Amino acid sequence: MLLTKLGKFFECYYNENKDIEIYNEFSLQHELGIYLRTELPQYKVQFERNVKYFINDKNLKTVKHEIDIAVFNEKEKYAIELKYPRQGQYPVRMFKFVEDIKFMEELKEAGFNKTYVIAIVDKNQGRNFYSNSTSKNVGIYSYFRSDGNVLLNGSVSYPCLGKKANTGALQINGSYKIQWKQFPRDLCGYILEI
Repeated sequence: MLLTKLGKFFECYYNENKDIEIYNEFSLQHELGIYLRTELPQYKVQFERNVKYFINDKNLKTVKHEIDIAVFNEKEKYAIELKYPRQGQYPVRMFKFVEDIKFMEELKEAGFNKTYVIAIVDKNQGRNFYSNSTSKNVGIYSYFRSDGNVLLNGSVSYPCLGKKANTGALQINGSYKIQWKQFPRDLCGYILEI
């Protein structure tokens, strides 16, 4: 149900409503939240909700604490994480994509009905996220530049040395096929259901 609504946001709603502009991650969060409130009046749609609001477990450790968009009622709860990087730092931002997937896995395991990750980039400025003919697609790049031919799973290490070199790795339990799609108005992205 929610996956269909998320797809329709880009395919129909955003495409047809020329007054709406998505120009950064906050604008994506805002416009998607407004759309979901309209489409799902039987649910609450809230932004930046702390995990502890939904899960009363002091032992629960998650890689993040705030849910970008929470959609819930008394019986069901869904979580959506968003990314809209604007430029540069490709391997680090790709690791942030992986971190969102891990976070959504943790919430799913903790009792959320379904969780989702949405990543979008500008088609031209963000080309290095989904393709790059000048470098090998190895390591973290292989998950995002292989058109879904390399599954994202297992241990994924932080890709850069320096200050955060001790960040370690994230263990991804599922297997995810990252397939970038063309969205309206020169955006590319993917929507994963966890």
